[in-house]
Amino acid sequence: MVPTPERHTAAYRLAEAIDNSAAGLPQRPRQLLLGYSGGLDSSVLLHLIAQMPGFQTRAIHVHHGLQSQADAWAQHCQQQCQRLGVPLIIEHVQVQATGDGPEAAARRARHAAFARHMHAGDCLLLAHHLDDQAETFLMRALRGAGPDGLAAMRPWRAFPPGLLWRPLLAASREQILAYAQENGIAWIDDPSNQDAHFERNWLRQEIMPRLRARLPDAASKLAQAARLQTEASALLQADDAAILGTAAQAPVLALATLRALPPARAARVFRHWSTQQGWPPLPARAIDWLQAELAKPAGSRESELRWGNARVLRWRDALYPASEIAPLPDDFQTRWDGREPLRLPNGLCWQLEGSAIFDSPLYVGARGGGEKIRLPGRSHRHLLKHALQQRHIAPWLRRAWPLLSAPDGRVLAHGELHSAELEAWLGQHQARLLLQMPGEPPCPP
Repeated sequence: MVPTPERHTAAYRLAEAIDNSAAGLPQRPRQLLLGYSGGLDSSVLLHLIAQMPGFQTRAIHVHHGLQSQADAWAQHCQQQCQRLGVPLIIEHVQVQATGDGPEAAARRARHAAFARHMHAGDCLLLAHHLDDQAETFLMRALRGAGPDGLAAMRPWRAFPPGLLWRPLLAASREQILAYAQENGIAWIDDPSNQDAHFERNWLRQEIMPRLRARLPDAASKLAQAARLQTEASALLQADDAAILGTAAQAPVLALATLRALPPARAARVFRHWSTQQGWPPLPARAIDWLQAELAKPAGSRESELRWGNARVLRWRDALYPASEIAPLPDDFQTRWDGREPLRLPNGLCWQLEGSAIFDSPLYVGARGGGEKIRLPGRSHRHLLKHALQQRHIAPWLRRAWPLLSAPDGRVLAHGELHSAELEAWLGQHQARLLLQMPGEPPCPP
């Protein structure tokens, strides 16, 4: 069959879109992992990539188990990949509801599955296209997003341990459909895509057709607006990062620097710092909280902000990322020789790294108050309380940190604060005493 000029143009433009997008990647991928649902878009991308030389490609199908046809879909994907000679991974996941809707929960489950099968230098391919971008822009705009949100989907971004790449982001749904028809590609139609209760489906079925009826190039113009917002966002983020470099001493953010900024810039720097912590997007009330804290004097009492799994504490005119670490029980005490990592009741873990063990078992427990410690470079002992204050150790860490004592009662360490005696012993034995957060290896779960 000789393709019509329109279809030929669609095929040419899709290949051209991939080439142009690949030229913008920061590095050449070592291996490609294609997120393959079996739908129209990912089926076309699979067909295109399978024909392109120079790429080592695998596909992954995430089996959510949310539809009665899920097993048949996985079988379809297996057949298509076998026909094209592309290895396929079928990953079964359980979607955990977290209160932000089924779409977001399923997306998190998929992305976690993708990450499990990636290695350093790999590139995850997703088949989002220009019409998806237009819908995303509208969704973000209707939620009141700023430049970062209105930038919508980037052509590529970091996706540890590699990259996430959207090579079809400049191609339209019409071009993708034409390519599929030209090449006899079979795909799956997910019935949930017709459910207008989902915001994206509502925009796709109800709003975008009306926009196109009046403005035929509405999708491309909305996608263009997203690209312009991407450029604006990049410039703003570069400035945010520069300011953050002077305002933050990892992981603490100084409020004094933020006070000198216009409120909108202070809010952006706060968002940038929050993103660095790996937290969910800031809610609007978080900015209100920040502005209230900036209005308070430097010596104000401790304050707290929570959203999702994030927790920020204001203390001594700075913001601290605070994990949920409970204080050690007052009556906790045990002996430890350093042979094995010591997990504490609040989830913290002490590890003596190196081949040495302590000369005799030491005592581990909670602070009782009044303890003294001799710090490195000092000849006299000082109150542990004062040493912690001088080093700006936050109160919630003081309450959680364990105390390490010699059999004669001398304080050798409190959390990450070591005595002169302990530092000398560690240096002599080429060892390190590490305090690790809950769940960090080699601490037992």
